[in-house]
Amino acid sequence: MNVSVILCTFNRCESLRTALESVAASQLPDSVSWEVLVVDNNSKDDTRHVVDEFARRYPGRFRYLSEPQQGKSYALNSGIRESSGEILAFMDDDVAVDSNWLRILTSIFHDPQWAGAGGRILPERSFTPPPWLSIKSKYALAPLAIFEIGSQPSEMREAPFGTNMAFRREVFEKVGGFRTDLGPRPGSETRSEDTEFGYRALGAGQRLWYEPSALVYHSLSPHRLQQKYFLAWWYDKARADIRAYGVPAHHRLFVAGIPLRLFRGLVNWTIRWITSINPAQRFSCKIKVWMKLGEISECYRLASRAKNHDQQNVTETHPAVNSVKH
Repeated sequence: MNVSVILCTFNRCESLRTALESVAASQLPDSVSWEVLVVDNNSKDDTRHVVDEFARRYPGRFRYLSEPQQGKSYALNSGIRESSGEILAFMDDDVAVDSNWLRILTSIFHDPQWAGAGGRILPERSFTPPPWLSIKSKYALAPLAIFEIGSQPSEMREAPFGTNMAFRREVFEKVGGFRTDLGPRPGSETRSEDTEFGYRALGAGQRLWYEPSALVYHSLSPHRLQQKYFLAWWYDKARADIRAYGVPAHHRLFVAGIPLRLFRGLVNWTIRWITSINPAQRFSCKIKVWMKLGEISECYRLASRAKNHDQQNVTETHPAVNSVKH
């Protein structure tokens, strides 16, 4: 088996060093050939120096690649093109992987029926949820990139998160790469580039495996453990989902391209937010308000773009529409 680990990074040279130390300690059979390809997405810090240091320490194991087009999806797609592996595994620059992570995550590919795999993403061991955060819902910790859907291996019916997943190269050849209108970049935290790809693969009939013993630990910087970060993340996540999957088909009544149901949902969750007494319950309702605002914002943006596109087509087809007659 030939495996490439693709790690995209931007201005995080210190946490990158920790991530590379962890993956360098990976334990794989001698029959597995593997590399780590670090894709630098225009970093201005010591990223290049850190990668070069690992390349010297581990000859033939680490490679550096520069991707000047800003945006994580551009970096991911460059890593896919330039990597050598038939199996492509993905991790981020702010995690630490278990020494057995890569072996366990990729072992499923000895069985040809599986096209991809995902594992658990856990918070660092010292993590304690803040009192204002309810962790009852399945994806309550998604803004912290925490992913756990059970303790038993099984076939996945949902997309894995990007910092702990692997796919056969042929999957990208079949369904395409990561969408460049999704994914974080400076000035935008719109995400879903990873889950959109995963659901696209599932929709194309590709089978995915969940392996909970493939462990990744996500570091949690203080700014992530704040309410304003959670609100901004869910707002952008809601926008990204509308952009990725479109407006749900069950919506039929619209105002300015925005489904009326979104306005009703906004009013409902705003009332529940205002009237809730329990702090965690109150904040959960506030998150729903921000998500509805994100959906409304993206629906309006898409409708405006479609309207401008139609007007441009009319002008190009009938240039006399905007001409001045004398």
